[in-house]
Amino acid sequence: MHAIDAPEMDQTCETEHGIAFGCGAWVAAQIRERFEGAHATCTARDVDRYDRIVATCEVSGADMGEAIVAQGWAFAFRRYGMDYDLTEKAAFVNGQGLHGLRVQSPAAFRAMRVKGRVPVDPDCVIKGNISNNGRIFHVPGQQFYDRTGINERRGERWFCSTAEAQNAGWRAARR
Repeated sequence: MHAIDAPEMDQTCETEHGIAFGCGAWVAAQIRERFEGAHATCTARDVDRYDRIVATCEVSGADMGEAIVAQGWAFAFRRYGMDYDLTEKAAFVNGQGLHGLRVQSPAAFRAMRVKGRVPVDPDCVIKGNISNNGRIFHVPGQQFYDRTGINERRGERWFCSTAEAQNAGWRAARR
């Protein structure tokens, strides 16, 4: 959809109490519940770099993108249009949907995943990094965890436990 950015299906968010949950799947369920079975009229606006049609859609005369952003199920994607800028600001002020959670923007989440900074499996968050100092693993909260990327082509990998990393011959990072 034109000018909106929703969480990725595997993206997680945290409640105000620090409880993580799959907000990408939650958003998909909310949108499905609201629009499934409804007749949508869509107008193509563009074609993205993957050759997919980007469109604005209406259901019963209402703009779907605006409704989705107003509920806080997606963000205005200002890079592609300012259509929902004020709608998102109102959702933010009212703490609607994602705006009531700790959430990384979907664009930032995708960028981190591309750079090997977000695990494919949310249960396997230990980073096995190869550096000049050898095979080192980093756990969340350590000094260099966030800026350490995993390049699997170089032999770097994700681990599900410190024991798994140590058994594979990796040592804990000092900081």
